[in-house]
Amino acid sequence: MRETRLLMGMPITVEIADPASAGLVDEVFGYFAAVDERFSTYKTTSEISALNQGHLTLDEASAEMRQVLDIAQRTKVQSAGYFDIRRPDGALDPSGIVKGWAIRNAADLIAATGARNFYVEAGGDIQTSGRNGEGGEWIVGIRNPFNEREIIKAVKLSGKGIATSGNYARGRHIYDPHRPQSAIANIVSLSVIGPDVLEADRFATAAFAMGLDGIYFIQNLPDLEAYMIDAAGVATFTTGFGAYVTQ
Repeated sequence: MRETRLLMGMPITVEIADPASAGLVDEVFGYFAAVDERFSTYKTTSEISALNQGHLTLDEASAEMRQVLDIAQRTKVQSAGYFDIRRPDGALDPSGIVKGWAIRNAADLIAATGARNFYVEAGGDIQTSGRNGEGGEWIVGIRNPFNEREIIKAVKLSGKGIATSGNYARGRHIYDPHRPQSAIANIVSLSVIGPDVLEADRFATAAFAMGLDGIYFIQNLPDLEAYMIDAAGVATFTTGFGAYVTQ
C-alpha cells in the first residue's frame, strides 16, 4: 500500500509493505494535517502563531508544543547555538524540528498497529522500518542540488532516518544564527543518516548552518553519518557513510 498526499506544503508519502487497512493510512495523513494546524507559521489560527502573537503563553501551550520547543532548546545547546528556532525578528519558527518530529511520530503510529515494514517520507526526509515489498532494504536517493532530476547517491536503509538540509530548493530559509545577515554560500546540500529521522533532521539543520564545518560536526557525533556537497560541487562525507551507499 502506497499513497502520496500534499500536506504541510509538501508531498507526504506513506508506503506499508505489510497488510494494512486504508483506515491506517488515513489516520497517518490525518496526523500530519493536525501537526500542520498546530505548528504552521503561515496559519494565523495555529498554536505557534498564537504564541508569536502573544495570545498564548508557554505555560498555556500544548504538551506537543512544549515537547518540540524542548527538543529545539536541547539542539541549540548541543550545536553551540547553530540551531536556533528564533528568527532574527524574534518570532519562533520550529520548522527545523517539526518535520522530522512528525515523521517519526507517524512511523510510531504505524508500528503501534503491528506493522514492521514501511517508510514515511515528507519533503524528502524519510523514516524507514524493516524491508520493502521485495524483501530488500529501502533504497533512498540523494538528489543533485544543481539538477534535482538527477540522483547522485543511493543509500540502503532499514530502521534508520535520513534528512537533507539546503537552501537550493526553498531559497534561503536556513541561516547562521551567529551571523544572521550573512548568507550560507559555501555549501548547498547536507544529508544526514541517523537512528531516526528526528535525529537526522535536527542535526542536518544545525550542521548546514555551520557551513563547511558542518560535516566535521556530524563526524564527531555518535550514530550519525553525513554527505555534504559544497558550492563547487565537491562532495565530502563522514567515515561511516560509505557503508550505506549502493551506488
